[in-house]
Amino acid sequence: MSKRNAYNDRPVYVIDGARTPFLKARGKPGLFSASELAVNAGRTLLARQPFSPEDLDEVVIGCAMPSPDEPNIGRLIALRLGCGDETPGYTVMRNCASAMQAVDNAAKDIALGRADLMLAGGTEAMSRAPVLFNDDMVNFLGDLARARKPMDKLKVFSKFRPGHLKPVIGIMKGLTDPLVDLNMGQTCEVIAHKFDITRREMDEYSVRSHLRLANAVDEGYMDEIVPLFHKGKVLGEDDGMRRDSNADKLGTIKPFFDRKVGKVTAANSSQITDGSALLLLASEDAVKKYNLKPLGRLVDTEWAGLNAAEMGLGPVYATTPLLQRNNLSLADIDYWELNEAFAGQVLACQAAWEDDEFCQKELGLDKALGSIDPEKINIDGGAVSLGHPVGATGARLSLHALNVLKRKDQKLAIATLCIGGGLGGAMLLERV
Repeated sequence: MSKRNAYNDRPVYVIDGARTPFLKARGKPGLFSASELAVNAGRTLLARQPFSPEDLDEVVIGCAMPSPDEPNIGRLIALRLGCGDETPGYTVMRNCASAMQAVDNAAKDIALGRADLMLAGGTEAMSRAPVLFNDDMVNFLGDLARARKPMDKLKVFSKFRPGHLKPVIGIMKGLTDPLVDLNMGQTCEVIAHKFDITRREMDEYSVRSHLRLANAVDEGYMDEIVPLFHKGKVLGEDDGMRRDSNADKLGTIKPFFDRKVGKVTAANSSQITDGSALLLLASEDAVKKYNLKPLGRLVDTEWAGLNAAEMGLGPVYATTPLLQRNNLSLADIDYWELNEAFAGQVLACQAAWEDDEFCQKELGLDKALGSIDPEKINIDGGAVSLGHPVGATGARLSLHALNVLKRKDQKLAIATLCIGGGLGGAMLLERV
């Protein structure tokens, strides 16, 4: 049964958006919590609107790993933004696509007539991912808590071993699929070998990402960023950018996920990052009521499932039916934001669309879907150079895609990404 487009019931417009700079994790907790990042972006975004924060119908936030003191971070952010006690807020989690899922949820409520004005997006402080006790230590602490007499406590202490202190790194657990027992980098190795993507091609793509971001910064194309402030210091740019990046230098870095025959390195992977990105969505009624100037329209969204071991091909599985449902070809899309989870993963997606056998067997097509002009993909860099705070990236992709359409006076864009667990998401956007 073919899927219908939920947004057709009532148009959904993107009015405005903002994000923080994406700050690279550097081995210890970052300067800002996930909620602080979102509140920083949200305050500036809402301050330039002709309506009050209390006029929002709801706040929907994607976040994969909020801190223990940030329960239901969507509601927390809504309150801290001054939306008032009566404005609901909630949190969604779809791994790397949490923010895109939040935007889709908010858009569907508008399309169904349940809301007119929504704040949606995502936030993540990956540097603050938890470091946990292992099971042996948890059991030890439990036994110790139950011991009442001094001798009982001594007996428990006698069973303590140094191995009890071996930590469980939360971010590594979170980025590993429990069913196929592969972390995200290893899934990239799988598809890179499948489509014969070379190490050199990955490194060259990574260099291009850094240089494109540097050019975008120099040309003033990253004005979607709201600066952060800390102890008199202004943090106004994505700080993972390397202007001196070159393929020969990257070629000396050892593989990280497969030490023997691997191609994926820390340098041709997305960066572990803190950041937030938010969008304001509105119905046509709200546009008229507040005299808003939409940046674009959400046309359609698609979610897809696939083999978790080939997670990186998610954009192919999600985008293809999205195009078919809207009677579009790859060439009809003016601009693409295809998340750079890994350089090899972006290249593998492009190779999959160009492969007759893959498209016939996996997508049910008669032949290869076609090619995408490299000058239409991630022209201002991507997650390899600016980072991938997993809860926020989906909103960043959509926001920047609309900004590029405006800059280039173009019409259609797709924001798409792979998602841990064997999923893909894609959003079709139109400039209005």
